[in-house]
Amino acid sequence: MTKINIGIIGAAGYTGGELLRIVIHHPHVNIAFAHSKSQIGKPIYATHTDLLGDTDLTFSGEDIQALLNQDNLNVIFLCSGHGESRKFLEEYSIPETVKIIDLSTDFRDESSGFTYGLPELQKEKIKSSNKIANPGCFATSIELAILPLAYAGLLQEDIHVSAVTGSTGAGQSLSATTHFSWRNNNLSIYKAFTHQHLTEIKMSLKKLQAGFNKAVHFVPYRGDFTRGIMANVYTPFSGTTEEAKELYKNYYAEHPFTHVSDSPIDLKQIVNTNKCFIHLEVHDGQLLISSIIDNLTKGASGQAVQNLNLIFGLAEDAGLRLKAPSF
Repeated sequence: MTKINIGIIGAAGYTGGELLRIVIHHPHVNIAFAHSKSQIGKPIYATHTDLLGDTDLTFSGEDIQALLNQDNLNVIFLCSGHGESRKFLEEYSIPETVKIIDLSTDFRDESSGFTYGLPELQKEKIKSSNKIANPGCFATSIELAILPLAYAGLLQEDIHVSAVTGSTGAGQSLSATTHFSWRNNNLSIYKAFTHQHLTEIKMSLKKLQAGFNKAVHFVPYRGDFTRGIMANVYTPFSGTTEEAKELYKNYYAEHPFTHVSDSPIDLKQIVNTNKCFIHLEVHDGQLLISSIIDNLTKGASGQAVQNLNLIFGLAEDAGLRLKAPSF
């Protein structure tokens, strides 16, 4: 099979680095270029030091338009900061034959012709799309916790969410709340009830349950660990735990990365993987849904590769058979 030639914009950051770790070993992908404004000409392993021995590629810094105009380029991944993707597409001309997978928030409302790239929500639409807006990390974990209920039309009341994320979710740029001395042995709330991912969460739920108009109350936490998200969601449910499990297992039966666990779950089960694990319990008429993902893989770069696989007709899990550390 002819390999898919990809380009990465913003390859020196966390999501760019995670994408490189995956596609370097993807059986059907060739990296045409990995672009970085800040690391021009340097070996990729000088920035992503764990890739020493895996690749001798260097960061491209030459004329971006020339990189985009390569005859054999098939797809570009936009891994720059939020707001930068829109600027990039305004500044540069993307050939019609080149597909786009954007990892920022810029096009997730689908108003600019991008398809919202959550495979568990609209896999068939993704397969025929040329432009993908990769979902946010919190949004992915929360949506996967709720989609089966929306599909069954069972969301009748407000949804309550408490979720904690690792420090890599904040990106590489330093701020008062990303320094080790502040984040270590610490826990804090931020953007309570106002987080930007609420918009795409509500959009996704309405795709399955059009009449849903209740509130999603979301309280995000900064965790004192590097990778992973745990979202705990609860909403009224009239059935039993076993009925909830049957509903969820049926919904995710054809999706290779989302699994319902009969036992309690923990982050180490999914770190470094593209998996989502879900655990369900009914308490006094409330369904508690715990959902865990790695914010950099299923919440970002892994899901981007999953979308690549779908667009190009590959096995959905190609290049994504990744193992968690477990201990």
